[in-house]
Amino acid sequence: MNLEVSWEALAGHANEVRELKTLLAEGRLPHALLFTGRDGIGKKLAGQILAAAILCGHDNAPCGVCDNCRAMRLGSHPDYYELLPEVRGKSTRIIRIEAIREMQTAVSRSAVQAGRRVVLIDDADTMNEPAANSLLKTLEEPDGQVTFILIARDRSSLLDTIVSRCMPLAFGALSPAELLQELGKRQLDPEAAGKLALLADGSLGQALKLSQHGGLDLRDDALQFLLALPQLNMGRIWEEAAVKGEMERERLAEWVMYFNMFLRDMLLLYDDGASQLIYNADVREKLVQILPMFSPGTLFAMVQQTRELQHRLQANVNLRLQLEGFFIRLKDCHQGQINRY
Repeated sequence: MNLEVSWEALAGHANEVRELKTLLAEGRLPHALLFTGRDGIGKKLAGQILAAAILCGHDNAPCGVCDNCRAMRLGSHPDYYELLPEVRGKSTRIIRIEAIREMQTAVSRSAVQAGRRVVLIDDADTMNEPAANSLLKTLEEPDGQVTFILIARDRSSLLDTIVSRCMPLAFGALSPAELLQELGKRQLDPEAAGKLALLADGSLGQALKLSQHGGLDLRDDALQFLLALPQLNMGRIWEEAAVKGEMERERLAEWVMYFNMFLRDMLLLYDDGASQLIYNADVREKLVQILPMFSPGTLFAMVQQTRELQHRLQANVNLRLQLEGFFIRLKDCHQGQINRY
């Protein structure tokens, strides 16, 4: 495993990088930081580079050439600990108390090489309650020279007591120009890169997923479902729920995200048929054609149902049952019957 150990490897976020560099150079970096923002925008990479800089200790850290930087690049630094959520089968990704305790044991030992330790906790908002309470005790009474870097989508998913003990740093979405530049470095076709930059909603990770793992096909499937929705019968609903209920949870969440993006685009088109703010500009004409089949009120109701499903997918629920209910409610939205639920 190779890790990036240069601030130049991070796309965008110039203000955040400047602040971190200043805190580090002036010796004011706190013992715990919380990086928040949507997935795929580089906040974890920023945390890894900051970890390399802390362990490096040289001017303009990370220098990239010292023993500490080389060890970080190889993913083998003995004083760097990275904690990830655990996935069991189709269940949600969770950080359990056992993982926190294992980390606590590891960092309680003396630093081996750099004179201090760094712990990066990715997706910290997936900690269950026992894990969060256990981490809180460590943040309140850190053992030795250790810096904690927590990565999360949203601070609201964490205990307030944990948030209060961290310096928060919010990372925003990347601009389409920044995404195009990064996609260009990966030698993507310019036309495809332009499409991906709009669809990715400011996330480089999302753009790369779209290009590499059939994301565009998944988006097209969500579009076909939307186009067919007015004519869906119950038999087709059961079939769609059965097929999509077998998808990996994260891939299903991605499909739901694309579906929600189409709804958002249609609402924008109602306001301005020539809007340049829609995500799916390449299928604008298809969306315009079906627009008369969905009133603004219907679309708002469908957005609400979609957001509720996105929330449910974060829990350990039966996917097929959730999808059956979701598809039925979408049909009822379209038929103006949602008020009975």
